[in-house]
Amino acid sequence: MARVTNAAVAASSEWVAPEGVRQPGGEVHAWLPGTNQTVCGLALSRTRLRRFPHVRFDFRATDVVTGSDEVRFICPRCVAATTRRGERSWTRTSPRP
Repeated sequence: MARVTNAAVAASSEWVAPEGVRQPGGEVHAWLPGTNQTVCGLALSRTRLRRFPHVRFDFRATDVVTGSDEVRFICPRCVAATTRRGERSWTRTSPRP
């Protein structure tokens, strides 16, 4: 399976940022614009997911969702499909000498 590079976001709810732009919230999935399903295979119409073509899906496996976030759940299958094989999901900021 090829890695998905230009995925947008499909989410179960939305909220409006202070700038007036709608943002995804709730359950978040990767979605390829022009298709009617998420990368993990969910049909957008049946699951009532909203499309956000202006928001890139750039979540990682190490992202932590807190109580103050509007995003409540990040689909692990979509994260796996958008991550390059062998790529580390973390970076060492202070390596040992």
